[in-house]
Amino acid sequence: MASTSQGTISPGIGTPSSRGTAAAEFGAEQLSELLGLVYESALQPENWTLALAAICRAFDAKYASLIVRPGANDQPGGLIVSAAAQRQVLDTSKPPLHLSPFNGLTPDRVVTVDDILSEADWRGSAYYRDWCASHDVFHVMAVDIQTREGSVHGLRITRAECAPRFSAADRARCEMLVPHLRRLLNLHLLLNQDREINRVYGQAMAHLMVGAIMLDGQGRVLECNAMARAIAEMNDGLAIQGGRLEAAFAAENRRLQRLVREALEDVGKSSLLRPAAAISVSRPSGKVSWGIVVQTVNPHRGTEGTHRPCVALFLRDTDSKASPPVRLAQELFHLTGAETMLAIQLANGLSMEEAAVALNIKRNTARAHLRSIFAKVGVRRQTELVRIFLNSVLLLGTAD
Repeated sequence: MASTSQGTISPGIGTPSSRGTAAAEFGAEQLSELLGLVYESALQPENWTLALAAICRAFDAKYASLIVRPGANDQPGGLIVSAAAQRQVLDTSKPPLHLSPFNGLTPDRVVTVDDILSEADWRGSAYYRDWCASHDVFHVMAVDIQTREGSVHGLRITRAECAPRFSAADRARCEMLVPHLRRLLNLHLLLNQDREINRVYGQAMAHLMVGAIMLDGQGRVLECNAMARAIAEMNDGLAIQGGRLEAAFAAENRRLQRLVREALEDVGKSSLLRPAAAISVSRPSGKVSWGIVVQTVNPHRGTEGTHRPCVALFLRDTDSKASPPVRLAQELFHLTGAETMLAIQLANGLSMEEAAVALNIKRNTARAHLRSIFAKVGVRRQTELVRIFLNSVLLLGTAD
């Protein structure tokens, strides 16, 4: 992610430190703007720099930085997002955080350099000499914030040497921000965790050749995984038209839309899900028909609005060929590379003779491989082998 941004110092440099650089409390308009940017960052992480720039302006600072340190607060990490009050000139180098005197802070305790080191010790520290001095950073206010899951994030607000020291009023305003920043970080981590879980589930369903489509309260496509998107793009009996999934043949499309309407009517009526309904959709290509399962999704009771997941459609491309990772197949069944390739061809419906031709090997060689496969997998018939292969965890692995 990025690093330190350079900016300009606001007016008022050189005034006495006792004066401070802003009012003792946030104004209502300033606080509303600042917290709005802070909480928006939970939904859109790219807005972090905007929130940090607003913090810079609020404290008349040069930089504001968020340091992410997964784990305990005595384990310095390296992910830094920084911003300046005005200009956003990025510096891609990273500070030597392991030298920072702010490592190991007590969570939620706002401190300044003066609380930790004398001025002489600060000027003589390697962290100041090697990093801060070259970036015209002298005054530092710091706080570490620990999330529910134990990760630690450090907020650092800095000023140039010619600027006033951070005052007691600055410290009090920073302490007021800490609970909001903690909530933001917890929300951000929770949302990212949910996104990652959804991504993994979506990939697993795609590997199993299952298409998943989520519809909103109006029956429009809200989201679909890669397999469902590929099926719709084939335009072979199913397509997304005007934001809706439609069948090519009128009678089948009427039934599909009726099932969707019936599922939508049940949304929110009961905590019990409506039994899934199914429909077969013909393909103009003459290939095996699509099978679609229509399932109501009951959103949380507090969820309102039409743009929420209300109905799930599941479909599968029965003509697709299984392509499990060869490496995983070898590891799972202790097969050789040649044996694995033969087993995959058989699992995709080829006869032994067809598989031998596809792999460009002799029939006797294919038979020898098949006998070895049977012995290693523990089956006696080809149909058993196909069933075990297709029902194993192989299809959930990422392709080689």
